[in-house]
Amino acid sequence: MLKVVDHPLIQSELTCLRDRSCPPHAFRTHVRRIASLMVPAVTENLETEPVPCETPLEVTSGARLVRPIVLAPILRAGIGFFDGFLDLLPEASTAHIGLARNEETLRPEPYYFKTPPELPEADVLVLDPMLATGGSAAEAITRLREAGARNLIFACLVAAPEGVATLEQAHPDVPIFTAALDRCLNGKGYILPGLGDAGDRIFGT
Repeated sequence: MLKVVDHPLIQSELTCLRDRSCPPHAFRTHVRRIASLMVPAVTENLETEPVPCETPLEVTSGARLVRPIVLAPILRAGIGFFDGFLDLLPEASTAHIGLARNEETLRPEPYYFKTPPELPEADVLVLDPMLATGGSAAEAITRLREAGARNLIFACLVAAPEGVATLEQAHPDVPIFTAALDRCLNGKGYILPGLGDAGDRIFGT
């Protein structure tokens, strides 16, 4: 399932990101804002259970999340996207997934993987600014599943149709949330119109 989180505030922030003149410090700020604005949509179907709640005046009913939340940013660009989610989900634990794209084969190459113990019982939000070829996202989700994750959601800033197709084929049960579905990939695997290399622009490299 693909859902484009189409909101005027997100689109305004995204326009600033796409601008080639946007400096790294501003780029990081816009990414963080978009991530926070996406949180309500990404988490809207998390399961809750009823609980009693005692107000200063009486006892009423409330709700709480059934499962803990684990944020799983794909390094390194996912770190810039992660902060906006953590702002609204401060009690979440963090899994780190290090995947580097081979610029010749366009395939992900793993170099780091560390998850919290509650992974199997958690709602796991996999975070990466760009869903380009889909290889890194599919590989990250595969590894998380091998580590015991059962409830997974993928969120990104910008997606290409090719990446969506790859991820849906590899993990058809994982919902995909994006702020924008762009046109296509170019010959080097970059999203068009896109916003360039998100990692480079976040970290000024």
